[in-house]
Amino acid sequence: MATTITDSQKPFSLDPYHVSEEFGFILPAPLAELPPYYQPWMDIAQHVTELIYSHMLRSHILKMPLLNTQFLESHRELRLAHLALSVMTMGYVWQEGENDTVKMLPRNLAIPYCEVSQRLGLPPILTHADAVLANWKKRDPQGQFDMENLELLVTLPGGDSVRGFFMVTLLVELAAVPAINSIPLVINGVQCGDTETVTRALEEFSQAMQGMTDALKLMHVYVKPEVFYGVMRIYLSGWKDNSSMLAGLVYEGVQAEPMEYSGGSAAQSSLLHCFDELLGVKHEAKSGAFLTRMRNYMPPSHKRLIQDISLQPSLRGFVQQQACEPLTAAFQLCVTKLLALRSYHINVVSRFITVPAARARQLRNQGNISHEETVSRAPTALEETGTGGSGIMSFLKTVRDSTRDVSI
Repeated sequence: MATTITDSQKPFSLDPYHVSEEFGFILPAPLAELPPYYQPWMDIAQHVTELIYSHMLRSHILKMPLLNTQFLESHRELRLAHLALSVMTMGYVWQEGENDTVKMLPRNLAIPYCEVSQRLGLPPILTHADAVLANWKKRDPQGQFDMENLELLVTLPGGDSVRGFFMVTLLVELAAVPAINSIPLVINGVQCGDTETVTRALEEFSQAMQGMTDALKLMHVYVKPEVFYGVMRIYLSGWKDNSSMLAGLVYEGVQAEPMEYSGGSAAQSSLLHCFDELLGVKHEAKSGAFLTRMRNYMPPSHKRLIQDISLQPSLRGFVQQQACEPLTAAFQLCVTKLLALRSYHINVVSRFITVPAARARQLRNQGNISHEETVSRAPTALEETGTGGSGIMSFLKTVRDSTRDVSI
């Protein structure tokens, strides 16, 4: 029998976590411009790709004035500043590829970047929260939220494939919104013993995960594997667990010792972390440690949501205890859909990383480093890893297998 939530047991709500009912973890209506004082940043950030191709980005950044961050007031201003400083940093480090990296980020970039990062609670490197969640605008403000009507605020080398990669990832985030909105319904339903509410919420949840998989399939339409592997990946790479930058990166004027940060990774999205905590998925030690570390690359309020979901009464335990067939079936369908999503992600990674990596190795072993073949330009340091530094295939398969273990 359902019970009510008492005053001491407040209903769980998404309100404290800066999660939008319409957009989920996506930043609603990101700014496209900063106050005029910061125009020197935007002038470079909006032309990073051309400056990389002309080998002029580093020299432009070195001439940039050291700006005071105190005039950045709103959260959206800080997010755009972090995005702009992030793409400049990735371009500065990787302008000449993996064989001519830098040991130091100059103070006129490093100091404001670390100040903005500290205010946001984000690391000073390009993250999923920057490149995907805060890097979009509608061409027609009244139009649809779809591929035809979306564009990036700032970009990196890779042309249409960069836009495709970030925008498809954004659409996966958008498809997840009904699942995010159903989390409080599930948690509160479990606390009240309301099997009908939990069952309905889990049905919404599984439908949304199917929508995420369908959105992810657009990656094959909008992104060329050889461009992703041969051109884009290096600009998403970090200076931790990367043999091209074993010592890390010194942020001049911030601290004398080098700092290490992981590059962008799908594991920096809060979505699957929330889903795992809700469904009770437990990851083995090594992959679990990597996933936990990736939470430090999320906005702090989103990280806190994941932690708070983990503190709630066990949904899986509730399902087992109730022994209600529709509830058990709804839970099991969620596990099945999450498994399918993770399996499809493995398929995507195989097409965009494993296959091009094998082709690049083959060309290298034949002594055939052809500039006609985009994959042959890819950095060798990342062949077996994701841009976040994980050994990618074994990691993804281990995570998928852990998901299977929560089946009832």
